[in-house]
Amino acid sequence: MRSGITPGQTSDCLGFDLVMDDSLTEPSVLLADRGYDSDKVRKTMEARNVVPVIPMRKSRKLRAAVDRTLFRLRNLVERCFNKLKNARRVATSYDKTAESVLGFIDIASIRLWLRHLST
Repeated sequence: MRSGITPGQTSDCLGFDLVMDDSLTEPSVLLADRGYDSDKVRKTMEARNVVPVIPMRKSRKLRAAVDRTLFRLRNLVERCFNKLKNARRVATSYDKTAESVLGFIDIASIRLWLRHLST
């Protein structure tokens, strides 16, 4: 898992480059919401032989089909974010520096992973 921090008013598309570094292992599918619907994101993923499963924004002229069975798996990601936000410190960002916020996100992620392993 890779995490990064952007200002609150930043679009999801601008944070895409931060988390999708070339040094990561290649995914086969990118599950994302409408916030990542841009030509740049789609072209980047297709150049890396990754299938983008991103619903189109309503303002798009050219429409593309979305595999709904794959997109339903995005629910697992949303539930993970919900469980991370159960840690009040993650949800409210009490920490002053980006390093401490990211560090606590890592700690909360490890805690969730360990709980998953024990079940």
